[in-house]
Amino acid sequence: MTIPELRQYKGGKKLVVVTAYDALFARIIEQAGIDVLLVGDSLGVVVQGQANTLGVSMDEMFYHTRLVAEAAQRALVIGDMPFMSYQASREDAIRNAGRLVQAGAHAVKLEGGSTIIDQVDAITQIGIPVVGHLGMTPQSVHRYGGYRVQGKAEEDAEVLVNDAKVLEAAGAVAVVLEAIPAMLAKRITEQVSMPTIGIGAGPHCDGQVLVLYDLLGLFDEFVPKFVKPYAHLKADALQALRRYKEEVEQSKFPSDSESYH
Repeated sequence: MTIPELRQYKGGKKLVVVTAYDALFARIIEQAGIDVLLVGDSLGVVVQGQANTLGVSMDEMFYHTRLVAEAAQRALVIGDMPFMSYQASREDAIRNAGRLVQAGAHAVKLEGGSTIIDQVDAITQIGIPVVGHLGMTPQSVHRYGGYRVQGKAEEDAEVLVNDAKVLEAAGAVAVVLEAIPAMLAKRITEQVSMPTIGIGAGPHCDGQVLVLYDLLGLFDEFVPKFVKPYAHLKADALQALRRYKEEVEQSKFPSDSESYH
């Protein structure tokens, strides 16, 4: 998968994106034929156990991006730029986007619209593809007062439509639309020529993304309305661990077949 191939998903075959944080899952996701691996700063919540994504560092994103990129053989790899890795200046944005590319990312993702256009322009000018992120942007969780649907009011919807157009004009190759009304996502999708990738944005986007641990049913501490678990691996893991504990305590494991002679 390349950036030109990514662009071809506009208005045609749906683009399938899943988050990945390590080599093992990156390989499994690729074996399933997934198009794009997003190394998301969501790792702050589902991997590190933090309340939000704000504490994720650039060094941590570099590390996880390198793990995924080295394992990926076919999928496009997008690296999330964490909080305060790009907001302060064009120079920060260029330097940190470059680090993710050095780690193996093919593109970087930034949250925000018109307020970060200078940074998007700076990154694209040096040849690094940028994916935008609009709607419910987790790095702005305190401003929203929690994880809330955005763009319900018409004036807010207009801002998001304009932000999508501005991002495209600045060179963004795609945009993630998170937690916005389905008809607003349809409106944005129809008004930009870059692919839109929905997460809680309804069925009209050019593609969809879900957090890996959510779709596998591993993370159930907070399950948004837009998440559909396609497995229940937490329950399976608990059952396996309890059986292991029981067999060790009852001297059933290891048995003769698990012992060397």
